[in-house]
Amino acid sequence: MEEKNIILKINNCSISYGNGVDAVKNVSLSLREREIISIVGESGSGKTTLIRAIMGLLPENGRITGGEIIFDGKTLSKDNEEAFNSLRGKEMTMIFQDAGESIDPIRKIGYSFKEALKSSQKMKKSLIEKLIDKMLDGVRLPDKKRILSSYPFELSGGMKQRVGIAMATSVNPRLLLADEPTSALDVTIQAQIVKLLKQLGKEKNCAIIMVTHNMGIASYISDKIGVMKDGEMVEFGERDRVIYHPQSQYTKELLNSVIRFGDSR
Repeated sequence: MEEKNIILKINNCSISYGNGVDAVKNVSLSLREREIISIVGESGSGKTTLIRAIMGLLPENGRITGGEIIFDGKTLSKDNEEAFNSLRGKEMTMIFQDAGESIDPIRKIGYSFKEALKSSQKMKKSLIEKLIDKMLDGVRLPDKKRILSSYPFELSGGMKQRVGIAMATSVNPRLLLADEPTSALDVTIQAQIVKLLKQLGKEKNCAIIMVTHNMGIASYISDKIGVMKDGEMVEFGERDRVIYHPQSQYTKELLNSVIRFGDSR
């Protein structure tokens, strides 16, 4: 593929929380249009820090101390908040581990959904309602009327994640970031959500970076897999190469404990 197909480039990126220790150390990767990359690693490996930096959601003490993150030709940094504001919620969106992070807990689902669309797209009320209806169908949510009139606490974890996915993909982003979107769910619901994400990526032609600690999930959904440990990308490559011919001992250890999701592809 040509260079023009690359929408995200991370070049030798290091990120620190101001304690003199880099949480992410010299990480590089490229993401192409419609490609799915999973970043796998244990808690504290730096994977969530990396995707939050892409989205501009590092905490106040978080800093990119080296390298660069470039999305569609724009360099993203705390010093360029204008770039983040023009992209967040439009060109790139995020699904959190707990969908409650992205859904207002004191507003009904329908209200939050409409407000999210109003802020990102200039659409008539009737068109917004039709789009919401279509998106809830897309994430396989039955009884849409009840869901839209519910508060987040009234929905199960699986339902909230589906609502979060519907909100994140309703604006047709070019890049979808997913931070452990299934880890709080039981195994059956995990499999459903992973298959749904893979399908939506194809249908909406958006690239996806998913963070997970589960190599089984990564092997099912990904085109490429990156493995992080102690802030470093210890392995990165095409899915089949990483799964069947791993180079890193840590990757081999992760594969030994894998739980497969569906067929290999």
